Amino acid sequence: MKLNLQRPIIFFDLETTGIDVAKDRIVELCYIKVFPNGNEESKAMRLKPVDALGFPLHIPEASTAVHGITDDDVKDCPSFKEVAPELLSTFSDCDLAGYNSNHFDVPMLVEEFLRAGINIDFSKIRKVDACTIFKKMESRTLTAAYKFYCKKDLENAHSALADTQATKEVLEAQLDHYGDILKNDIDFLADFSTTSRNVDFAGRIIYDDNNQEVFNFGKYKGQRVVDVFAKDPGYYSWIIQGDFALNTKQVVKAIKFRKMPS
Repeated sequence: MKLNLQRPIIFFDLETTGIDVAKDRIVELCYIKVFPNGNEESKAMRLKPVDALGFPLHIPEASTAVHGITDDDVKDCPSFKEVAPELLSTFSDCDLAGYNSNHFDVPMLVEEFLRAGINIDFSKIRKVDACTIFKKMESRTLTAAYKFYCKKDLENAHSALADTQATKEVLEAQLDHYGDILKNDIDFLADFSTTSRNVDFAGRIIYDDNNQEVFNFGKYKGQRVVDVFAKDPGYYSWIIQGDFALNTKQVVKAIKFRKMPS
């Protein structure tokens, strides 16, 4: 079943130096942009991971064992910062889709944009996660999902391009398979893909039952952020100076200064 779209949606997949959003970097990004009229455009790019000063970062051997990308493969590639303006133009005003993307790929992409000095806002767009749909329905990996829904073996698994194409096919097949449950509507699919009520992408801060921002970690877990900052001002500084994702710090700043009297 083809997707029913009101605006473009981008299926994308990342390969990275690791799984720590705050520390690791993207080494490969592939996307398929699907337009409401059915047209598609795709692109795959490898990226050189660099630190804050622009010096190359080593791709750990454990990560290379997963995606096959080495330091030598990306030594002449651009850094994320160099392609960020192009990606901003591509991703702006589009919905997003991926496999486990709400938990990893979207937070990692936002973090890279922030490191490049670009404050892209993904909070108001729809984010569809085929992995979440699959887990709610069948609980499997992408390879198994592809086999189950598309009746094909996934070749070159952990190649970003192969994974991206497979994710698109899986989501379309899910619409056919669960036609009596799933609606061919991005609003519905994005809501169905949501498993938590995160304020920041890392889930350090979430909404409680009263739609208040509360901490989701540490000694103040479950307590309202504004209440904690009122009784323990140093906690704010600890977060801002600590090893937290830039997006988490951005959210914390917004909460603190939104509540401050003018």
